[in-house]
Amino acid sequence: MTLPLQTAVIGTGNMSRNHIRGMLQQGDTTQIRVVCEPSAAAWKEATSLFRERGLEPPPNISDLETLLDEHGEALEAAFIVTPHNLHYQQASKCLEAGLDVLLEKPMVMNGDEALRLIDTRDRTGGLLVVAFNGSMSPNIRTAVEILRSGRLGRVQSITATVWQDWDRLTIDTWRQQPEVSGGGFLFDTGAHMLNTVVDLAGEKFVEVCAWLDNLGGPVDLLGVVMGRLASGAMVTLHGCGRSAPGFIDSDVRVYGTEGLIRTCVWGKRLEMARGGEKELTPVPVPESLGTWQQFLAVRDGRLENPCPPEVGLRMARLWDAITESSAQGGALMKL
Repeated sequence: MTLPLQTAVIGTGNMSRNHIRGMLQQGDTTQIRVVCEPSAAAWKEATSLFRERGLEPPPNISDLETLLDEHGEALEAAFIVTPHNLHYQQASKCLEAGLDVLLEKPMVMNGDEALRLIDTRDRTGGLLVVAFNGSMSPNIRTAVEILRSGRLGRVQSITATVWQDWDRLTIDTWRQQPEVSGGGFLFDTGAHMLNTVVDLAGEKFVEVCAWLDNLGGPVDLLGVVMGRLASGAMVTLHGCGRSAPGFIDSDVRVYGTEGLIRTCVWGKRLEMARGGEKELTPVPVPESLGTWQQFLAVRDGRLENPCPPEVGLRMARLWDAITESSAQGGALMKL
């Protein structure tokens, strides 16, 4: 009989609590042995999830180094769900301690951190999976298979957009503190768009022009990006974080010489039309697994890593180019 995976959860904010609910339903495969949460309020909210299932909450050690010193030998994995600026340091420490890591999006703040984290992954031999909804969606994984197979011919262009009532929802939170968040809408909800596009593209950007507008706020709320991939395919991206109240939606389209596919930044759908077909039709895909379940499957060798740090590196380099181009008034960046 296989024993439950001994796991640490780093961060117990709202997003983490959604994940904890799913993890507690995997009691035969997962045991949350210890938690790292410095906020008393967030930890109090999390304890109720354990008690609802008749479980005693695990110990909460607010300092990660202390947690690893005291519990590291008994732990096998960590799920990191914390503000963006903490990801690199926390993931590195967990990998160095011999843990496999599931890391919330975006992977890191910039390309330099991405390269160093990949080096740590390689040196320690640990597993690192980035928890992007898009890359973990069977719709995106199927779309990638279609594109790589050549069924749509040569990719000529990709266009993507995402918009949300983000400004109102995140005001007075760390997400609008650039030193913590690393950016605004385009690096938070918009990170799903950036990641899904680089995942679908499967190659690096070589040229990028971008314009970001804070619309009077502390971080970007509106962004437009134009780019060219190594193959010559062109990409346009648009993000708006000040939409009509309560609104959230997205659209991603990949145009090939033999047809096109349509999905969204979170991979909630997949439609395709090939030459001679006048309308997009749904593409059948495998059943979707939850975020934690996919991590377990990757760790057990039952599933290929849907979002390895190499995808995170391409996204981080794209974000670096976007911010640098915007700071120079939309200047062309050569990557």
